[in-house]
Amino acid sequence: MDAATLRATQAPLKERFKSDPVAALITLQARGAIDDGGIACKLETGRGLAKAGLHPSAGGSGNDLCSGDMLLEALVACAGVTLKTVATALELPLTRGDVTAEGDLDVRGALGIDKDAPVGFREIRLRFEVGTDAPQDKLDLLLKLTERYCVVYQTIKNGPKVSVSLQRV
Repeated sequence: MDAATLRATQAPLKERFKSDPVAALITLQARGAIDDGGIACKLETGRGLAKAGLHPSAGGSGNDLCSGDMLLEALVACAGVTLKTVATALELPLTRGDVTAEGDLDVRGALGIDKDAPVGFREIRLRFEVGTDAPQDKLDLLLKLTERYCVVYQTIKNGPKVSVSLQRV
């Protein structure tokens, strides 16, 4: 997709959402079911079922998806799509683009070994490697706009309001 096609595709959406901000509010949903046969959760995805389980460092077999990995994968996917969209809009040619996310965990927190150890990632590092002849000021703008418009990055960075409930069925 080139910049003109991207603009043409997004223009009616932008116009609609400017005139009707309520229409821009969407709800995404993920669903899963606890697996009876083990410590796992079967997720419904757009491409079929996926099975998430414990990471080997928490006692898992390593055969199931790890939710921590999935979080980083979601960040990489969103950041990669956002970077490519911004590069396209800026007409900044990329001959290559690689995205990497790394996150540091202290599993003692999740395992209940040390109450002072945090549960969750201590640090996440997102890295882009791009092949381009574009000048540095364009690359600086590319990174700035990618950070600004990446939904998953902004969600992790800004920590949205989260609620949880439990209901008997």
